[in-house]
Amino acid sequence: MILHASLSAFIVYTCMYAVRKPYTASSFEGLEQFGISYKVVLVTSQVIGYMLSKFIGIKVISEVQPNSRPKYIIGLIVIGWLALLFFAIVPFQFKFIFLFLNGLPLGMIWGLVFSYLEGRKFTDLMGSLLATSFIISSGIAKTVGRHILSSTNFDQWWMPFITASLFLLPLLIFTYLLSKVPAPTIEDQKERSPRFPMNHKQRGEFIRKYGVLMIAPVVTYMLLTALRDFCEDFSLELWIETKQASTIYLFTQTSTVAGFIVMGLVGLLFLIRNNFKAFQTIHIFVVLGFLLCIVSTYLFQINLLNPISWMICSTTGLYMGYVSCNSIYYERMIASFQIQGNVGFVMYIADAFGYLGTVFVLLIKEYFEWQVNWVSFFTIAFYVASFLGIIFILSSLWGFNRKYQLIQYA
Repeated sequence: MILHASLSAFIVYTCMYAVRKPYTASSFEGLEQFGISYKVVLVTSQVIGYMLSKFIGIKVISEVQPNSRPKYIIGLIVIGWLALLFFAIVPFQFKFIFLFLNGLPLGMIWGLVFSYLEGRKFTDLMGSLLATSFIISSGIAKTVGRHILSSTNFDQWWMPFITASLFLLPLLIFTYLLSKVPAPTIEDQKERSPRFPMNHKQRGEFIRKYGVLMIAPVVTYMLLTALRDFCEDFSLELWIETKQASTIYLFTQTSTVAGFIVMGLVGLLFLIRNNFKAFQTIHIFVVLGFLLCIVSTYLFQINLLNPISWMICSTTGLYMGYVSCNSIYYERMIASFQIQGNVGFVMYIADAFGYLGTVFVLLIKEYFEWQVNWVSFFTIAFYVASFLGIIFILSSLWGFNRKYQLIQYA
């Protein structure tokens, strides 16, 4: 069951990434729209659509019934795929609209896929395997995209659609296999708590009880999400600037190394049976991830790490925090406090504000004309996000510890 569920979820989410990310393999060098870099216009348009999808998902994902998940997964990804077709054929001045429409449905896929895995004894292990998909899959999507650009006659406008089309058949096959994953057992429910769709009243009750405590982890996740998106969307520019872009496999190499390291570390959480101890440990993982970002960036600045080693180390630290602070964090939170609901609702609150932070940072960088090169920008971003992230995640740990103690002594 673990292999069946993990592999199916991994491939389905990889297929989504092939629809979402291949355009970032192009630099769109020399092109501008609205007086700013054209790639920033495209990234911002798609991220705004993706962000709105997360806000919509707070309601939709929390309410969706299990038997409706497969049609939602396939339907939403197909809409994103068709948007790439129009991106290829419409005039230049309208292309950004279809990147917005590409992002709009895709933001809900994570919650639909993870809902097959949550509430089980081995959710941490399966969740870490699934989380590896959005580390590795971004590299796969961009590598395939670069290969199409270098080895075929398709240009940068058609490349995203062609790349995405290659993944449609695996999407159909593995969505079907994912739909056959059995429901959590009685033993799973005893260990982790049963999971249910949530109506408006139940969502309101959750916010009343835990809303204030959610602020610190949501801000931490905003920092991690903004940093992760910059690493994914503008890594090509960094490799060009550091003269490392000679191989099309660089995207996959760096993300794969980070992915397997993080998968191994976070996956071990399933060994911790006590839900609250595991929840506390997740906070520590996030702190260690931020510290790795700080140390590796400093070593790069003093020339003890080359650009590739720097990005492998810092990306590993980034994803160690991001994966820990993702669905696994809320899986153990729900189990610790025996909340009647599901991970999708809580996760999509964090995700929605996370991508709001990404849009905010994109606009600051472009419209305030922060004139720095990509190496400087990534260096500053790693330092600022890491120092702030450590402060917020430790305050989250303190707040949830107090809440747990009050419940235990009540």
